[in-house]
Order: sequence, then C-alpha cells, then structure tokens
Amino acid sequence: MTKTFGWLYPLCFATVSLFAQELSLQQRAPDVPYVPTPPEVVDEMLKLANVSKSDYVIDLGCGDGRIVIAAAKTYGAHGLGIDINPERIAEAQDNAKKAGVEAMVEFKQGDLFKADLSKATVVTLYLLTTVNMKLRPKLLKELKPGTRVVSHSFEMGEWKPEKTAEVGYRRVFFWTIPETKPHFSDDVAQ
Repeated sequence: MTKTFGWLYPLCFATVSLFAQELSLQQRAPDVPYVPTPPEVVDEMLKLANVSKSDYVIDLGCGDGRIVIAAAKTYGAHGLGIDINPERIAEAQDNAKKAGVEAMVEFKQGDLFKADLSKATVVTLYLLTTVNMKLRPKLLKELKPGTRVVSHSFEMGEWKPEKTAEVGYRRVFFWTIPETKPHFSDDVAQ
C-alpha cells in the first residue's frame, strides 16, 4: 500500500504546511486598527508624492485599497496594497473592480514587515509612529534612492520629513529615500 500511495505523503505535507502558514498569518494581530483615510487626505498624499503613470505605489496596511485605487484611477499608476486582514483584501479587490482599475492594481494578504518593496517608487502609510519606526530600517534598506514615502498623520522619529502638508486638522509627511542611507540613534530593532 505504501508504494501505491507513497506519492501522497509529500503532497499532504505540503498542503498542511501551506495551511499552517496561512493560519499563522491570519492569527497574527494587525499592527494598527483599520481606520480609512479620508478622500481629501488620499488626494494630498498622492499629490505630495507627485504620483504619475510611471509610478508603482505600494500601500502598507492598505485597508479597503482606496490609496492604490486612487493612484491608478487619477494618475494612471500601477500598485499593490498589502494588508494582514483577509476581509480588507477582499473589500479592496471588490473596490478595484468597481473602480475599473483591477488590471492596474493588486492586493495581497500579508505581513507588511515581510513584504517585498523592491518595485515601489512610492510607498504610502497610515500606521502609527511606533510601527513607522519599526518599519523605517526596512524602507531604508529595501527601497531604491529616490523612492518617495508618504505617511498620513504619523512621523518617523529622527528621520525628519522633507515636506509636510495639512488637510484640515490632519497632517501628511513626505520623505525621499536618500542615496546614502542614514543611521538613527532611535532605530528600533526588529
């Protein structure tokens, strides 16, 4: 019997392994609560980053996908949204389809600290300062010089923004990944 069904063992092991990985991802708590970015702040974030059709926008903690969808719809940019919550990803995919930009954007369930950021020309964030600080070394290490980073409401410690905009009582912060990567005394170990 082992000879006949021996090929099933590797398949079963691979299936159980993938299931365990997905289950562990779903069980990890989100880094921040889901709070949608107001449309006027989305607009300001994309303007401040000077998004164009040649950009690839990655939104970390994308929620319902509104920033990546707006970048595609308004500026013709392509993009990726990453969120740990599968419900948010399903909602973002549905919103992209309704907006007619599903061929330009993609949404993936994943951990923002493990995401591949190498394609980004713009990264958008609406996290918390503590999460931004933890993410900062990854941004500086993985993003190419000249990549633009925009954060709604939350700063990055000693890494001071190059530009700040106000939208009502909300603030938007802008940085560019420098050629020479800075080191900060307030770096958070991962």
